[in-house]
Amino acid sequence: MSKVWFVTGSSRGLGRSFVEAALSRGDKVAATARKVEALHDLVVKYGDAVLPLELDVTSKAAAVESVEQTRQHFGRLDVIVNNAGYGLSGAVEELTEQQLRDQFETNFFGAVWVVQAAIPHLREQGGGHLIQISSVAGVSGFPLGAAYCASKWALEGLSESLAQEVAGFGIKVTLVEPGGYATEGNAGADHAQPDPRYDDLRDTFAAYAKTLDLGDPAAAGQAILKLADADNPPLRVFFGNQGHPIAQQLYADRLKTWSAWQDLALEAHGRTP
Repeated sequence: MSKVWFVTGSSRGLGRSFVEAALSRGDKVAATARKVEALHDLVVKYGDAVLPLELDVTSKAAAVESVEQTRQHFGRLDVIVNNAGYGLSGAVEELTEQQLRDQFETNFFGAVWVVQAAIPHLREQGGGHLIQISSVAGVSGFPLGAAYCASKWALEGLSESLAQEVAGFGIKVTLVEPGGYATEGNAGADHAQPDPRYDDLRDTFAAYAKTLDLGDPAAAGQAILKLADADNPPLRVFFGNQGHPIAQQLYADRLKTWSAWQDLALEAHGRTP
């Protein structure tokens, strides 16, 4: 039986790949974007199988309305993909308050509003799958990416708690953590006003970024289909070849540090049982 998808941030990047993969196999998709004109080609190609919706995820009311429209139009909801988001580059010292707030409004709160809108429908029908598009940056912090990392770490914490809360309703939750992909994502990125004292760090990180083996967005589209079809999907999964080696080293270092400082941890506890 074909699935009904609701995908935010469908106009480009991985979001577009997810939508096209689902539609190409005969599923139905509510594709959302801030400018619905960007979805016109999907309507031309796939007709009634796609429902184009204009949505700015920072508006809770708009998120509720879009999810409700999808439920009424297609009769059910199976897979919710919270993909809308953008990057923000800048050292912590360089970031403005507004840039930080805007980053969280889209990357974190936007996903929250969609989740809150979808859960009642998924619970009523006895299940569904919430797929939260996080990032390798939701597992590891990177220089000059503090705001983006913080927004994704917040999404990770929220989703881990969410998974435990809704499991009893038959609702599954998965955090997808992509590495770098060959998309036009950088075109939508924001940048803080640069402080020249961070120029050397910027140059070093830019040189590192050029060495990355970027993933194929079409392959990510096919992978998310397998994830959506899984009877027992994981809470977390990396997309791409970068995440796993980063996490292996990261968690080895964390465990080593926690162990080395365990005596202080117990000292801080005070009383023994």
